[in-house]
Amino acid sequence: MTEMNRFSLTGKVAVVTAGSGPLFGSSISEGLAESGATLITASRSMERNHEFAEHLRRRGYDAHAMTVDITDPRSILQLRDDVVQRFGRIDVLVNNALARVGGSLEVQTIEDWEYSAQGDMIGLFALSRAFLAPMLEQKSGSIIHIASIYGVVAGDPTLYEGTNMQHPPHYDFVKAGMINFTRYLAATYGRRGIRANAISPGGFFDHQPAPFVQEYNRRVPIGRMLEGEDIKGPVVFLASEASRYVNGINLMVDGGWTAI
Repeated sequence: MTEMNRFSLTGKVAVVTAGSGPLFGSSISEGLAESGATLITASRSMERNHEFAEHLRRRGYDAHAMTVDITDPRSILQLRDDVVQRFGRIDVLVNNALARVGGSLEVQTIEDWEYSAQGDMIGLFALSRAFLAPMLEQKSGSIIHIASIYGVVAGDPTLYEGTNMQHPPHYDFVKAGMINFTRYLAATYGRRGIRANAISPGGFFDHQPAPFVQEYNRRVPIGRMLEGEDIKGPVVFLASEASRYVNGINLMVDGGWTAI
């Protein structure tokens, strides 16, 4: 195997939840498809999902759209079964979807946290358990969780001064738990051929208010917010044989934010 072939995903089947999303999802999916994977992008938004998969196919990639609701365990099992039936295997699962809830601590409700828990905790568990089963049968697989810098350090409220942005507290709770759940999977299933790793991206540039962007750029050592191209390489690395002895890590893709 040559050095570059180690990063090839040809012959691998990869599933990305919220894989057509405008932030990390579409970039993650593109990176996997560009590296040769048979890509399944799964989300509730089927119109966008189909359009995105068609866009990738027009570029010559093997991309497919399927539906999943991460708050519904039956939907998760159906997705798993559909992928196995159609493609015969599952090599890579990227848990990227998030049950989105906004608002500050003073605004959020118990119902908001229950909704988040249904998708971000129960859904994460259900996805990992469901897709672990075929991976265990084939004795190989890579599970990648998209966490966050806010699963490692607290969000700084001064970043949001001069904007109407709010940092929701459940997000830190969810992402920190995701990172340690990754370690659990890695420690428990590594001997059976399954690797589990997390990626913690920094702030993704999404045309946020200028005061926020300026303050963020001032603080991060690289001097800019994360862009879609920045997450492709880390995901492909953890999905491929290039990282075959990497298990249980939380890879910081944050421009050095957590280094200082």
